Parts: sequence; structure tokens; C-alpha cells
Amino acid sequence: MRIGMIGCGVISKQYLASFDVLPDVQLVAVADLDRSRAEAAVEGREGVRVLSVEELLVDPEVDTVLNLTIPAAHAEVDLKAIAAGKNVYSEKPFAVTTEEGAQVLAAAREAGVLVGSAPDTVLGTGTQTARTAIDQGVIGAPVAAMATMVTPGHERWHPQPDFYYVPGGGPLLDMGPYYIHALVTLLGPVSAVIGAGSRLRSERTIGSGPREGETIPVTTDTHVTGVLVHESGALSTLVMSFDAVASSAHPIEVHGTEGTLAVPDPNRFDGDVAVRRLSGADWETLPVTGGYREAGRGIGLQDMATRGEGLRASGELGQHVLEVMNAVLDSARSGHRVEIASTVERPEAVAAEGVPAQG
Repeated sequence: MRIGMIGCGVISKQYLASFDVLPDVQLVAVADLDRSRAEAAVEGREGVRVLSVEELLVDPEVDTVLNLTIPAAHAEVDLKAIAAGKNVYSEKPFAVTTEEGAQVLAAAREAGVLVGSAPDTVLGTGTQTARTAIDQGVIGAPVAAMATMVTPGHERWHPQPDFYYVPGGGPLLDMGPYYIHALVTLLGPVSAVIGAGSRLRSERTIGSGPREGETIPVTTDTHVTGVLVHESGALSTLVMSFDAVASSAHPIEVHGTEGTLAVPDPNRFDGDVAVRRLSGADWETLPVTGGYREAGRGIGLQDMATRGEGLRASGELGQHVLEVMNAVLDSARSGHRVEIASTVERPEAVAAEGVPAQG
């Protein structure tokens, strides 16, 4: 599958590293509003052309557009690529508004093209080993989960952090996809949510790069908490914050009638999965039982290339998670429970046997 990448910012470096080892995808073109940044991104990569965004979208050598633009541009770029007959794979979040995401899926169905959505971290050995444990009944019937992400804010390290603090950003739409994609993978789709949020600072100060010391406005909630009601009956509690310093909680814990799972950081592909059994005296680390080994960002494209319509990091999953996140924010504003209109199948598990290693 021939890839045209739009957006050559910070996250593109991780995708570029994966293109060196993925067997069934090939980077053929890149584009960025800053042409010099695109040229720097592919320096030394033979055969990868630097194009304008408009040129890349209609280039006949591109099968799939990898959309690494800022969240506010995700839907617009996806729709243009689909109109040109391209498959699309978008960085998270799938779009900014639920309505935009629905438009992308409808256009893709009409055009008969594939749509994928990051994060693909859920295809790694960390989340997939935890899923296997749940499916095998290691913790009994799942009752609840807790997902915790606490950081003092991305402006401390990111040289261009503006988009993190406007609608479409914030801790929920920025980091929430990793956690909610994992929760849906582990416990199934969400049927309703209850949320609350706060925004205690009206501006942030950039801490690094050429704009260090510059202040930027904050126009979205920077601490969000919520309860996700899964169709299975399990309840997930979500805490996403750009306002606090640290947490000693496991990134995700899944509680069952016979034990509790400690699930590694869903922003990573690997990490140990531990279980504390009802009959046990301490935590024990589980062996790897699923997931793409040594995976990196872009494994979702490999999965798309080999599985076609059965891709696991699908646009449908990205859209369901987007609706859940926006519903949490809607609930925070209204003070009321919000029902989720969409549903989605749990993506097919990634078996450990015969999984190709990257790197």
C-alpha cells in the first residue's frame, strides 16, 4: 500500500521510523504547509517525493493518505482525500466534532474506500495481552475499570502547543483516544456517559522552543473526568488532566469478580500486564499472549494493508470513541447523562502466534 503523508510535525518522526520496517506499506510522498519541513522529514529517503497538499491528494501513485495534520483539519483533509478516491488513515482524534466524523465515514462508504484511525497502540502486546486475560476469564466477570492520565500540560515541552488548548484539544481529545480505544478493546462499546470538567487557567506559557515564554489562550477544559457505561454493564471511570503534576495509579486498571488487571500505558505498544488474583497474595506479571511485537506508530497501516475492510484500527472505532469523548464534554456542560448513539464491534484480537516483529 503506497502512502502519502500530509503533516510533517512532531508525530511524523515516529511514523517515519515505522516505514523503514513495515513490510506491506511504502511511503511515496509527503506534504506540509511548510515545504522546508517536508523536505527535512524525508531527507535521505530515496524515491519519496515532496508535494503540495493539493498535489498529494490527487497523485495517482498514492493509495492511502496518512493524515497527520492538526485535529481541526482532520475531517477536511480526509474528505478531500476520499473525494479523490484515496483510502485515509487519520491521527487521533478522528475529527473534532462527532458530526464531522460521521461525514467522513459516510463519504468513505459512498466512495468505497477504507478509513482507519489512530491510535493503533491498542494493537501492541500491552493492551492485547490484557484483552486475552479478560477473554480467558482470568479476572472473572469484568465489573469496572479506571483510566488515569495526569500531566501538568504539554506546553512545558511542545514548541507549538496552541492546538492542545482549543476545542478539539484538551486532555480528553488529545490523550483520551489512547485510553478509551483501550477500554473499548478490553470491555466493548459504550452506551452512555456522565462527565464533569474544569478550566482553572485562561492562558498557558510555552516552556521550550523559539516561542518560549509566550502565553497562549486556553479555551477548552483542561481537567475532565467521567463515567463510561459500557454495553456490557461494566463502568469505566476516566480522569484526564493537564492541570496536575503526577499520579501513582496504574494507567488502566480493570476490576473483575476474581481479580484486578494492571494494564500498561495505552500510549505505548508494550509494557507488562499484571494481575492480582482474589486468591493471590501479590501482583504477578502475565506472559505476552497477544499483540504485534515491537510495534510502532503505523502498525495500523500495516494492519489495513493486509486485512482490508477487516482492519482493526478502523474509522468506525475512531468515530465511536470521538462520540464518547464529545458526549463526556456535553455532559460536563449540561450536568446530565448523555446516551451514545453509535456502537461498534470490539476489534478482532491480535493473536501472539505468528505475529511479525517490527525492527
